[in-house]
Formats: sequence, C-alpha cells, structure tokens
Amino acid sequence: MKTRPSGLESVTCWRAKFMEAFFSHVLRGTIDVSSDKRLCDQRFSPLLHSSRHVRQLTICNMLQGATELVAEPNRRVLETLASSLHTLKFRHLLFSDVAAQQSLRQLLHQLIHHGAVSQVSLYSWPVPESALFILILTMSAGFWQPGPGSLPCRLCGEASRGRAPSRDEGSLLLGSRRPRRDAAERCAAALMATRRKSEVKQMPRAVPTTRVTRRSTQESLAIGGTDSKRELYPPATSYEASGTKQPSSAPAATSSASSSTSSKRAPASSASQPKPLKRFKRAAGKKGARTRQGSGAESEDLYDFVFIVAGEKEDGEEMEIGEVACGALDGSDPSCLGLPALEASQRFRSISTLELFTVPLSTEAALTLCHLLSSWVSLESLTLSYNGLGSNIFRLLDSLRALSGQAGCRLRALHLSDLFSPLPILELTRAIVRALPLLRVLSIRVDHPSQRDNPAVPENAGTPSHIIGDDEIPENCLEQLEMGFPRGAQPAPLLCSVLKASGSLQQLSLDSATFASPQDFGLVLQTLKEYNLSLKRLSFHDMNLADCQSEVLFLLQNLTLQEITFSFCRLFEKRPAQFLPEMVAAMKGNSTLKGLRLPGNRLGNAGLLALADVFSEDSSSSLCQLDISSNCIKPDGLLEFAKRLERWGRGAFGHLRLFQNWLDQDAVTAREAIRRLRATCHVVSDSWDSSQAFADYVSTM
Repeated sequence: MKTRPSGLESVTCWRAKFMEAFFSHVLRGTIDVSSDKRLCDQRFSPLLHSSRHVRQLTICNMLQGATELVAEPNRRVLETLASSLHTLKFRHLLFSDVAAQQSLRQLLHQLIHHGAVSQVSLYSWPVPESALFILILTMSAGFWQPGPGSLPCRLCGEASRGRAPSRDEGSLLLGSRRPRRDAAERCAAALMATRRKSEVKQMPRAVPTTRVTRRSTQESLAIGGTDSKRELYPPATSYEASGTKQPSSAPAATSSASSSTSSKRAPASSASQPKPLKRFKRAAGKKGARTRQGSGAESEDLYDFVFIVAGEKEDGEEMEIGEVACGALDGSDPSCLGLPALEASQRFRSISTLELFTVPLSTEAALTLCHLLSSWVSLESLTLSYNGLGSNIFRLLDSLRALSGQAGCRLRALHLSDLFSPLPILELTRAIVRALPLLRVLSIRVDHPSQRDNPAVPENAGTPSHIIGDDEIPENCLEQLEMGFPRGAQPAPLLCSVLKASGSLQQLSLDSATFASPQDFGLVLQTLKEYNLSLKRLSFHDMNLADCQSEVLFLLQNLTLQEITFSFCRLFEKRPAQFLPEMVAAMKGNSTLKGLRLPGNRLGNAGLLALADVFSEDSSSSLCQLDISSNCIKPDGLLEFAKRLERWGRGAFGHLRLFQNWLDQDAVTAREAIRRLRATCHVVSDSWDSSQAFADYVSTM
C-alpha cells in the first residue's frame, strides 16, 4: 500500500496497523477492489473485515468516504466502527456540498453520540468553511438535530426522538434568562446574510427576492408572540427553488409553499443517495465542491440547525460582522431576535479531546468555539495550535473561566500556540492559570512579541481588567508547564508569581527564554528551590546561559531534580577550562540526578573526557541517561571516553545518545568506540554526514 507509519508513532500491533491502513485505502478508493477476485467475492466485505481493527480514521479533502459509510449496505461496518474507533482526524479539508455535509452529520452522530470516539483532530485547513467547521464542532460537543429531510435515527429511540431538551441543557448554553441569540449566533447569522446576498446577486434579476430584516422580524414577533418565529417566511431561496411566488400573508400559504418545495426536492434528494464504492476522481470532486444543488440548498445548511434567518440591510440598517463582534465583547443584547439556538437540539455524548492544528479561526468560528467551550464539561484536553486567535483570546479566556465554574468540569490539559498574541506570554499564562486553577498540564508558545512587549508602543488600554490583574495568583494544580517565549527580555517577577502558585509542579520547560540579567535567572531558580519542592524535570532550550555558570552549578546541586536538560544553551562558550571541573564536581556529589541532556553545547572531545570523571570510582552519582548529541565530538575522543569507562569497570549508565556528531570523519574508530560503549550502555547514534550538514548551514547563512 506504500504507506509507512511516522517515526513518532509507536506501533504495538502491526497486523492491526495494516488492517487500519487497508480500511482507509479501500474506503477512499485508492485500492482497486475489483483487481483481486478474493476482494470481489460477494460473500466477503473488505470494509467489514478490517473495520474492527480501526482505532483512528482520517477524513480528507472532499469528505471522501463519509457518504459510503452511512450508506445502507455498510450499516454493519458503521456499527463496528462505532465500537472500535477512538480518534477521528480531518486533514486538508476543502469546500464540500450539502449532501456530503449531511452524510458527515449522520456519521458523526453515529461515531460520537452513539459510539466510542473520544478525540477529534483537525489539521491544515487554510480556508475553513464556516458551515462545515461549525458542524464538526457542534457534533463533537454532543449537540444533535437531524438535518432537513433526513430519516430519524434508529438508535435514539422513540422517546429520545420526541424528547425536548431539558431545562438544564438549555441553561448550560444560554443561561437561565429568556432565550436570546448569543455572540456566536449573531456573527454566524451575519455571515450567512453576506453569503445569501452574494448568491442573490448571481441570480437572474427577473426573479423577485425576499428580504428578512431585523425590523420585520421584530414586528412579526410582536404580533405573533414567542412562537411567531416558526411562522416567519422561509428564505427567498426556498421559493425560488420551488418556482413559487412568496405569498404576502397567511401562514397557511407559507406551509403549502414549503410542502411544494419539499415535493419538488424529492428527485434531487433521491439522486444524492449513496453509490457503490468507486475510485474518487480529484478533478471531478474539486469542481463539484463549489456547485450548489439548486438555490434552495443553502436552507439545508447547518445554519438552519442553529441560525436559519439572518438580518440584512434595509433602509440604511446593515449589521456587519465586525460590529457584531464588538457588540459581543461588551455583552450588549442585539435587537435582532427570534432565531432558534442550540437549545432546540438534543445533547448526547461528547468527545474529551479536541485538537485544532493550523486552522485559522474567523470571528464567527472563534465565537462559536468559545460558546461551546463554556459548557463543554466532558472536555479533558484542548489543543489550539496556530489558529490566529488575535483579540479572540480574551473571549477564549472568558469561556474557559465559565467552563471552570461548571460542575463536573474535566479540562486538565491545555496546549496553546500561535504566531502572535495581544497579551505578553507571561500575562497570558497568569490569566490562564487564574481562569483554570484545576489545570494539570499547560503548554503555551508565542513566536513573536506582542505590541505590549515593545516598550516603544503604548500598552493596549482595551485589555479587560478582569483578565489581567496585579493581584496574587491563587494556588493551582499545575504539574507540567511548558513555555515557548518570543524574542526579548522577560520580566522574572511575573514568571516567579506563576511558579509560586504552582506548588505541585513536577516538570518545567522554558524555550528561548531571555532575562535582563543573570540575577533575574537566579531569582527564578531560587523560586524553584523554595516553592517547587516536587519538581523532578527541568528543561532549558535555546537560552544563552554562558554568563549564568554559577546558576547552572546551583541547579546541578539540587537534590530534588531527577532530570535536567540544557539544549543549545551555550554552556561552555566561556571559561570552559574552569567551568567543566566545577560542573563535574557538582554532579559527582548529586545522587538523585538520573538524566542529563546536553545537546548542542559545543562540548567537544575535551569536554566529553571531563564528563567521564562523573562515572569514576569515587563518584556518588547515579546518572543513567546522558545525551551529548550535536556536540562536535570526534571518533578519537569517543574511543578514549569508552576506554575510561572500561577502566573503571562499572555499569556506567543505561542510555547514551550520540546523534549528529562528527563520527563520520573516521568510521573505523567510531565503530570501535561504539562497540566498546555497548558493553556498558545502550548507544543510540546515526549515520550523519557532517560535511553535508556544514554545507547546508553555510548555504542558509
């Protein structure tokens, strides 16, 4: 099948892995089933045979495979997947038609609401389609309402099919006050209004169009009461699709027009029934992605499930998305009412892990996500990686704070990374820790500094005061904290305030952190020693510690740390002849340190031979893992290091990592050194071409 698992994937059962890959290829049509007579046997189903081994399923491009899985001939396949599948991934999604989205709706309902899927991941979606994105989010959050014209779910049962959502379900989403459209609905409604206007412009001018405005909506609500929203005229596209002119009044005429519409849609819906498995043609799929099944197809979009009608411009009144977003931030109640919200749907089982990698979030998408997060109590892990949140980070913090106040909140891991942030990374970290005091794992990275990180730019006066405060952070439950900093000096007191409130911290990782002076770095280390007594693993990456040698010695003398990493920290750039003996002496007296990782610090042969003294007979060190990758080590130095370990005659350590060293300069000596080392430890190395790597380095200078 020409597939190879990634190096990061640990395969425990190759048979199950093969069957999982086989299932995906047959489903997408990349394996021609007709070429093998055994696979063409009518008594045998390749999908059914391999479905019980599928643990994760990837849906790509035009939602290939979704229609086939929900087809009636594959009912047993889908039932098997519902019990075996745990992870659902979406990669490189493109624009899809309404029929594909309806199939995906049924597939997600079966796999998530009635199945065992606990994780949904989205990868590399440069231009997300709002309707499809909101569909995946709402279904993952456990909300379900059958699409227009779809058959009722046989698994829901008669009771659940006719059951209205409980009061608690609605209050979780919209609060205990009267139903009203929240920020997500207003933004998505405005988006749909824009989409409808663009479609109307493409229609013949002879066809009359109907405009539904905020004023007409309010008047109909005032006349008909709270149920009058059901008597509103359908969108203009419905009448145009059926060829019927919209009546001026009388709800009965409206219902007859809608029945006429549905009767004329029957042939179109029957034409979109699932077809037998076949090989997908990319060219045809791409063309069909942007083709609507008639002007009435828009009313079958997910927006009918959540939004239905949007306000449009009339008499100088036009609601723009930006205005809606601003209104959502200050909590103002919009004047446009009457759209059914998520409380009109039923709530089922939801996933526990949501991951969004390189999926840009527009305003409406971000508001919808925040709206769902505020009540997503089953969510245990959330990953938002390079989504372009921008100022929407404040809405995210508000929703996380609301989620933390919900009874039964299970969110324990948050991974957040982006190119920019309106908040400095330390203030953002403080805000997250304050909003989620029960969080166990927090990984946060910002690649470029915000405007507030630049002293020449005035601070953003619009930052909500309830998010950024000078008061002390309450004690939290953080056990693992990973931070990737942008360029520029970081205020040590802010980092110390987070560390002081994290008494249960066991693992800390700082990437590209820069402090104003070695004294600030020493203040951080002193805080770790006094307040973080449970700290076991400490990692520093891409930090200039050449002037912090005394602080490094202070760390190596810490008797609570079990693993320390100095990765590309320029440790031996200054005074190596004096610093190396001091470092070795500190390590020889530390009996709790189990692992030391020193990749990319220009250790060289002299430094490696000095480290060999750590394993001498008079040492009390219990070091069992040593990483000296990318340290300019040559074969003769490695051979002498191996001889010294043999001379002392002790089982030195368990693992030795030698990646990307200059061992190719003398292959015979390198092989002899590795042979000797393997008698005392497990050696992990590679065949690295140092000359080519140097040429690549020079070419990028």
